[in-house]
Amino acid sequence: MNAYDIIYKKRQGGELSRRELNFMIKGLLKKEVPEYQISAFLMAVYFKGMVSRELADLTEIMVESGEQVDLSAFGKNAVDKHSTGGVGDGVSLTLAPLAASLGIVVPKMSGRALGHTGGTLDKLESIPGCRVELSVSDFKKQLESIGVAIISQTENIAPADKRLYELRDVTATVESIPMIAASIMSKKIAEGASGLVLDVKSGNGAFMRKHEDARKLADYMEDIGTRFGRKTIAMITDMNQPLGRAIGNACEVKQAIDLMKGSGPADIKKLIVELVSEMAVMAEIYEDKHRAKEEAIANLSNGMALEKFGDMIEFQKGDRRVCDNPEKVLPKPRYYKDVIAQTGGCIRAMDTRSIGLCVSSLGTGRKRIGQKPDYSAGILVNKKVGEKVEKGEPLARLFSSREEDLSRQANSYRRSVIIN
Repeated sequence: MNAYDIIYKKRQGGELSRRELNFMIKGLLKKEVPEYQISAFLMAVYFKGMVSRELADLTEIMVESGEQVDLSAFGKNAVDKHSTGGVGDGVSLTLAPLAASLGIVVPKMSGRALGHTGGTLDKLESIPGCRVELSVSDFKKQLESIGVAIISQTENIAPADKRLYELRDVTATVESIPMIAASIMSKKIAEGASGLVLDVKSGNGAFMRKHEDARKLADYMEDIGTRFGRKTIAMITDMNQPLGRAIGNACEVKQAIDLMKGSGPADIKKLIVELVSEMAVMAEIYEDKHRAKEEAIANLSNGMALEKFGDMIEFQKGDRRVCDNPEKVLPKPRYYKDVIAQTGGCIRAMDTRSIGLCVSSLGTGRKRIGQKPDYSAGILVNKKVGEKVEKGEPLARLFSSREEDLSRQANSYRRSVIIN
């Protein structure tokens, strides 16, 4: 057996055996199969896909490549949420502490920026001192103490996924439906939660631009969850414009804090409450979503969610003062530029993927594995779909530590907004 024959077989549309998949994945980890051949394998899967049996085998191989966390002591209370990624999708920053404030145990292992989408870990690391690299032992202790932790995959949790994730990001294979499904579910199964609520994005800012592709991904993941004995619910939500009003790292943290102080954009707040209510019912804390939504909305205003957020940041060695004075604690950009509307009218559409690439080019993204982002870079969106704009009004404000990037990205952003 060799990598060339396996790549060729998949390129021709063949169905790979568990043994062949195992050869490729273990070969990557043992450095017996070079990265350029794994990259070719990823491209073949991108174009030819996988059948359900292949996908189940791949997911199980990725789970078994590392340690599996035992959270059985928390029973049905341990429920996680995962988003397939979007632009301005800082939901987890608010959702995790909010869910914990309702009594849900939230064991969350998140990712970094991928393609045109942001990463929860990068956002957390914009808070000075905040650690996301925790051991499994510390992860479990934090869950026992405060009921919530957002960390990166440890080296021992689905290490195969971590390596594949890095390669997908730099080989234009991020949007592969089978690889997205296997990546998400291998982490979630290995992290030990008894239940999982999936936010599957659909639209021009999502990896799944077409609703039918989003539905296919949702079905894949629900099937995998069922095979592994996990309660799994997938919701398909809109990503035809940025979620909320902030896109970036520090600026999304600031927005999350606003939400936990009872303000913030209505669209992201509505989604957070919907997802948390699903988690609360799955954990059997509430019998119906209506009551769960009422309690969630209350905890966004009464300080309980923000208190949990502060506890989480403090446990992970971050500066808790960010809860009270985010502007003083979070990194500040050196430069900004407003994107001015050149005509008046109504915002009819936004090319959300282009906007995601725009903010990535301002410094939030990576061009190579291991590169640190500019935590201060970002975009504040002034006008969204359906809103009126006058000629000369700002559509958005762009931030960066690199002044030379602003004019080019301002033009890119302007082209991404359709006004008529």
